[in-house]
Amino acid sequence: GRPSADTARFVLLAVLIVLYMLCGAAVFSAIELPAERAAKERWEQRLENFTRRHNLSRAELRRFLRDFEEASVAGIRVDDVRPRWDFTGAFYFVGTVVSTIGFGMTTPATVGGKIFLIFYGLIGCAGTILFFNLFLERLITVIAYIMKSCHERQLRRKGVLPHNSRRGSGTSEVDSLAGWKPSVYYVMLILCVASLIISCCASAMYTPIEGWSYFDSLYFCFVAFSTIGFGDLVSSQNMNYESQGLYRFGNFVFILMGVCCIYSLFNVISIVIKQSINWILKKLDCRCCHRCQRKLFRSRRNVVMPGNVRSRRNISIETDVVNESDTDGRRLSGEMISMKDFLASNKVSLAIMQKQLSETANGYPRQMSSSSKQNGFSGGVGALAIMNNRLAETSVDR
Repeated sequence: GRPSADTARFVLLAVLIVLYMLCGAAVFSAIELPAERAAKERWEQRLENFTRRHNLSRAELRRFLRDFEEASVAGIRVDDVRPRWDFTGAFYFVGTVVSTIGFGMTTPATVGGKIFLIFYGLIGCAGTILFFNLFLERLITVIAYIMKSCHERQLRRKGVLPHNSRRGSGTSEVDSLAGWKPSVYYVMLILCVASLIISCCASAMYTPIEGWSYFDSLYFCFVAFSTIGFGDLVSSQNMNYESQGLYRFGNFVFILMGVCCIYSLFNVISIVIKQSINWILKKLDCRCCHRCQRKLFRSRRNVVMPGNVRSRRNISIETDVVNESDTDGRRLSGEMISMKDFLASNKVSLAIMQKQLSETANGYPRQMSSSSKQNGFSGGVGALAIMNNRLAETSVDR
């Protein structure tokens, strides 16, 4: 059934993420730990030489360095930099807050600022995520429209569609394109190219103005556009720039476009990951599992064996729930009471709740054509649902 498949998919994804994190930790530790130890040795040697040269105690020097660290956190630097909390600096800060980048180079130090940030970030982050979702929906619509137009041209060249056909006229064109949908891999490729172009153009701007290497600029673009926001490299922090107003405007535009494209790319990649997980689960669902299940059925007493087990059906937010009897659910699961039984007894299912929430938010029940339900792009939650639904709609919309 669907609940068990969703549980298996969730568990497999959690295991893969943990393994991915373990591998990443091992690689980064192997690469960065030697450099950290070497830097610490150099610092200890410099500290020892400085205390010996100026006849200072290590404890006194360390107290002074701690005071310097506190000043650095407050925004005080040895070199002249712009004030962090003037209007332009504060605007840059709130941009990093609502976009969830959070570089960390500027943080509120007062209690009032921290309290205001909690409520300000709650509304700002929610609104920006909504903006990203709407941007994603329109971007997928445009990409799918272009890809569909190219597909129609190819069909006309092959003679499948008449050259004088008009949109919305005739049924031959509709029948020919009813089962067609834009490939997720093509959409992912287009978003990759767009993100790469934006990152390269932004890096060409950051390299001469900020004085970074081109590779460091590319690194900053990914960290900023992906909203990771380490804060080791932050743009627009010097006191003065050549064409300062133009540069800050360009910096804002590049970060906005980059975050939108990378956010959309992440959601497309999540669909590919979901497809890969489904493929792995199908491979794991081998004959051995069915054999063990049949042995379990035979070993149990006082149970009526099902004559014909229904094939699995995909259930999404937009589709109706497949009604199965409580007896079938308990027979197939082998549990005393399953999660499906619990939900059915309360007349509520997760799919129905999500559908009702979606209809309430839109103000009307959402109607979908039968072809969009069967093309494999329905389902998902949040941005993933927007992606799947737009791909489903654009595959048949005229």
